Amino acid sequence: MALYESVWIARQDISTTQVEALTEQFSEIIKNNGGEVKSNEQWGLRSLAYKIKKNRKGHYVMFNIEAPASAVAEMERNMRLNEDVLRCLTLRVDALQEGQSVMLQQRGERSDRPDRGDRGDRPDRGDRGDRGDRGPRGDRPDRGPRSFDRAESNESRSEGDAA
Repeated sequence: MALYESVWIARQDISTTQVEALTEQFSEIIKNNGGEVKSNEQWGLRSLAYKIKKNRKGHYVMFNIEAPASAVAEMERNMRLNEDVLRCLTLRVDALQEGQSVMLQQRGERSDRPDRGDRGDRPDRGDRGDRGDRGPRGDRPDRGPRSFDRAESNESRSEGDAA
């Protein structure tokens, strides 16, 4: 039997228990068609790069599957029919990844980072004082006030042309 990785995205407005129910439903389809879901990972509610069917976020789920092609095709067909599934992508792989996927490993690394706190390593900039090289903000003295009207400039041009 072939090995597959399948990632699918569920709508943002369904609950986590509903996502788990969908996960179980799709796993049953694979099992009933002679395959096996080796592992599944729920990546949680994540932001999408762009809107999909008016959704900005989605629940991500990944399956590692060992199954015949017909079982995977049936699972994908059911995903397309289910209105709670926004997108799905299934790839055939040479070997299934052992352990956690990269997405879950990244989440763990973030929690291992030290707390940044109030950035105590930076000196206090305090009051930056007078910037003597700059003049006061507002109209510059070397220019007149900025009142420019296109209608006036067009009239003055046409008068100059007529003379």
